[in-house]
Amino acid sequence: MDGAERKSGVRARPEPQAPRSTMKDRKVKEDTVPERVTLKKEIGLMSACTIIIGNIIGSGIFISPKGVLEHSGSVGLALVVWVLGGGIAALGSLCYAELGVTIPKSGGDYSYVTEIFGGLVGFLLLWSAVLIMYPTTLAVIALTFSNYVLQPVFPNCVPPYMAIRMLSATCILFLTWVNCFSVRLATRIQDIFTVGKLMALGLIIAVGMVQIYKGNYEGLTPQIAFDFSGNSPSVGQIALAFLQASFAFSGWNFLNYVTEEVVDPRRNLPRAIYISIPLVTFVYTLTNIAYFSSMSPEELLSSNAVAVTFGEKLLGMFSTIMPISVALSTFGGINGYLFTSSRLCFSGAREGHLPSLLAMIHFKSCTPIPALLVCCTATIVIMCIGETHNLINYVSFINYLSYGVTIAGLLYYRWKKPNLYRPIKVSLLVPMSYLLFWALLLGFSLHSEPVVCGVGLVIMLTGVPVYFLGVYWKDKPKCIYDFIGKLKNLIFK
Repeated sequence: MDGAERKSGVRARPEPQAPRSTMKDRKVKEDTVPERVTLKKEIGLMSACTIIIGNIIGSGIFISPKGVLEHSGSVGLALVVWVLGGGIAALGSLCYAELGVTIPKSGGDYSYVTEIFGGLVGFLLLWSAVLIMYPTTLAVIALTFSNYVLQPVFPNCVPPYMAIRMLSATCILFLTWVNCFSVRLATRIQDIFTVGKLMALGLIIAVGMVQIYKGNYEGLTPQIAFDFSGNSPSVGQIALAFLQASFAFSGWNFLNYVTEEVVDPRRNLPRAIYISIPLVTFVYTLTNIAYFSSMSPEELLSSNAVAVTFGEKLLGMFSTIMPISVALSTFGGINGYLFTSSRLCFSGAREGHLPSLLAMIHFKSCTPIPALLVCCTATIVIMCIGETHNLINYVSFINYLSYGVTIAGLLYYRWKKPNLYRPIKVSLLVPMSYLLFWALLLGFSLHSEPVVCGVGLVIMLTGVPVYFLGVYWKDKPKCIYDFIGKLKNLIFK
């Protein structure tokens, strides 16, 4: 008996008593080991492409043409903005391909910035993304879905405010349940609806090409397309046009949020990017050409639902096909954003930057249910307090800010770890070209819309005290940890 045993008066039990557990007990114990419950690799090349395409093609192509034309001032410049917007997204996606295979973690921008710049910068990006960026984008897509679904029901007026919000909330709740239930089911829905949205845009393009074949392309001739009617846009207005277009292209980086669930990511991640971004740019440009071949700038600017107006003008009795097609497209977009944004919450919690509750995975479905519920709740709250076009301006600025910081991190990481193995290594001209455009765009945006950009910066900087109180401060009172533990037990009881 050693000193501790003499003092306590209790003898330790002999070692042979330990292995009395039955086979059933050991089975239960093994099933409850946290390390055994992980995200599964179920995303192949096809699903990877549909995640990118499905997240990019959501509501943007159906609502952003109005904002792009309004700020650019002419049809010709609007088309240039769409083409260059796709080119900039392609440059950014090449940089993300290198980061994705060099730092093979789920979480996208957040994981890369945290690895490169440290906890505070990563947390600020995570904070703005979870608080405003992704819930806002989801809210915009859901509101667009409801507008197009209800448009045939209320053909002569704007659908009621509450009807739009209730239908949007129902859609978000249903798709949250799907994503909680099964990763495979969620990706299958994404595959199906991505094909559906490409077919919807294909219909618009086909009808537009028929119009051009008939000779209805006067508005696309250079003399008319670049006619500003004495009202040439300022550089700041052009920057805002790019912000509107960037919303339609947002989502090009979302496959990086689920890297750990991609089969052979070093091969399939870059391949999916190389296939998806050029395809989306091509489809977007042709879609806008189709719009302008059939609608005057005045008609497009006065329309609340561009695709519906397009269908009513050209499809006659079949015009109801258009709102249905757009609704299917946005439905798939909601599913894709829920799938990927929940993985951002999961990654942040795993790094200790969000409550550990959000890093929990259901032991049967292997889905991050708490993270999905947080994304769902935040989206519904934002959806009830904001209007579509104002939300787009806020989220586009924060999006571009986070993209630029991440791609600047690529250059810094090259300098910091020059000998690190990189399966993909893009030319330095790619990130430098992107950052040059990024700096010009944000500079002119700050000049022309200081309030919108200022609100975005304030939202991001409010994360500084939260970081120091919630993450950096390690020796919190015991009562805080007790409360968190009781909350976990209550939720998972």
